[in-house]
Amino acid sequence: MPVPGGAQMQITDGTLFGGKLRYAQPESGYRTGIEPVLLAAAVAARPGERVLEAGSGAGAGLLCLMARVAGLAAVALEREAVMAGLARQNFAANAQACQIHEGDVAEAAALGPFDHVFANPPWHDAASTASPDALKARAKQVVAGLEAHWARALAAALRPRGSITLIFPAAILPRWLDALAGHGCGAPAIFPLWPREGRAAKLVIVQARRGAAGPCAILPGLVLHEGAGYSPAADSILRDGMALDLGG
Repeated sequence: MPVPGGAQMQITDGTLFGGKLRYAQPESGYRTGIEPVLLAAAVAARPGERVLEAGSGAGAGLLCLMARVAGLAAVALEREAVMAGLARQNFAANAQACQIHEGDVAEAAALGPFDHVFANPPWHDAASTASPDALKARAKQVVAGLEAHWARALAAALRPRGSITLIFPAAILPRWLDALAGHGCGAPAIFPLWPREGRAAKLVIVQARRGAAGPCAILPGLVLHEGAGYSPAADSILRDGMALDLGG
C-alpha cells in the first residue's frame, strides 16, 4: 500500500475481540495495542447517539465500541491518509458504517455536536527519542501545549453534558486535568490501569463531562495481568467486549 513519500507499507490481517472483528493494520511501527480496546470499553454510549474518535488510526476503538453498542452514529477523525484508508477497509470488512474524516483534531468541532468523544492522544515526551517510523512518531510525539489544544478541540465538539474519555500515562494526569477543567469539562473520573496487583498504574482512563461540576473521583481501576496472561476481568474486555463502568 502506498504511503506518503512513495514508500510501501506492509499490512497484516488480524482480529480484535478474540477473533470476532477483522482488523488490518501496519505490520510494524504504527500498530494498535490494547489501549483503544480498553478506551472504547469506557465510553458510556447508547444506541442512537453520536460518537467521535479523534486520532482514530485504523479504527480499532470505534470498531470495538460499535460492536458493543449497536446503532451509533460514528465518526472517525484521522490526519494520516494511509491510516484513514485502512480504517475504511476495516469498517467495510466488519459491515459497520462510519464517517471517516481526514484532518487534525482542531476540526472536531466542525463535525459535531457529539454525545461522546474519545481519544488516545499523543503522549511521548518531546525530549525523548522519536520513533524511526514516521507515522508512529507523528501519532505519539507530544508538542508544546498539546493537552490544551486537544481539550479545547474535543470540548468544543461536545453537546452540553457530553462525555470526553481519554487514555494516557498516569505521569501526565495533572496536565490533562488542568486542560480539561480549563475548557469546561468537569467532574473527572479517574480509572487506573494496574499492570499487576500491587504495582503502580502506568496508564489511566479519564472521563469528564462538558459543563459538569463536581469533585474528582478516583475509581478502583482494573488489574491487567495475572500469572502469565491477562486477568479474567481484563480478558472479558479484550476478548468478549465487556464494558468498563466509570459511572458515566
